[in-house]
Amino acid sequence: MILLWIVVLFTTFCFMEFMAWFSHKYIMHGFLWSLHKGHHIKNHKSWFERNDLFFIFYALVSSGFVILWGEVGFWPGLPIAIGIFLYGLSYFIVHDIFIHQRFKLFRNIESKYAKGIRRAHKIHHKNINKGKGECFGMLWVPIKYLK
Repeated sequence: MILLWIVVLFTTFCFMEFMAWFSHKYIMHGFLWSLHKGHHIKNHKSWFERNDLFFIFYALVSSGFVILWGEVGFWPGLPIAIGIFLYGLSYFIVHDIFIHQRFKLFRNIESKYAKGIRRAHKIHHKNINKGKGECFGMLWVPIKYLK
């Protein structure tokens, strides 16, 4: 049972990489561009962005799985919730702290992968329009950026 629990957690974490790419490309750069565009066009002085509301959505999804686990005995609910949470935490560390430096940490990481993920993200942010932006996940970077 423990092995199955770990497989569900790991699979959920990996599936969230797809969900991050999909929601970024088709939702954030789609019908909810109004919430996301401030992340590309810095025309606000606040530390918080409307874009941060997407974190709340995934937190609610994760919480829903905890409720399913606790209230109705849906055993995969807890590893799914933890997988979503761990992905969200990883995303926050990589995207908000490492790339955007919302907290001044991890400034001197200079590995090939770190430079590649920064380069790919910078290219994505050059597009300040709703469509036609190249979107990436957090854990993978196209080979062309790993120079």
